[in-house]
Amino acid sequence: MLVIGIGNPYRGDDAVGFLVAQRVRERAPDGVTVLQCPGEGVALMEAWKGADAVILVDAVHAGKAPGSVYRLDAHEGPIPANFFHYSTHAFSVAEAVELARALNQLPSRLVIYGIEGRDFEAGGELSHEVAKAAQRVVERVLKDIDSFQHASVRFAKRCTSFP
Repeated sequence: MLVIGIGNPYRGDDAVGFLVAQRVRERAPDGVTVLQCPGEGVALMEAWKGADAVILVDAVHAGKAPGSVYRLDAHEGPIPANFFHYSTHAFSVAEAVELARALNQLPSRLVIYGIEGRDFEAGGELSHEVAKAAQRVVERVLKDIDSFQHASVRFAKRCTSFP
């Protein structure tokens, strides 16, 4: 299982993915790898290669109130490109996911958390609303990890019951 916090720690609210990853790393159970990545699409695809379950966390700019949280399951449909169009990454998360989908390289489970940002200016700090949302996302990511791990154990038990 892999958790990837995406962002740029020097561009205000774009640092939120890094913050979430750091906090998840402090509390993640064994068997969970947590990375912080700038978010370049091909590097993301390489990072999740071979992982069964992946959770991505990134700042978004989709037009709602700062601190709004979105949870997207990549297997339920295309990831809206407009969520990431203000991203500071050259090749957005949405583009990486859709390219991986086209190449049949999506992990079995791929969940993306987007946190609506307010300020993406260079040198800016995390806004209050985004910092509060980050803590909520940490709790949700930890629940997803637990859920994914329990689902894997149930599946393994079913599979091992066959002769």
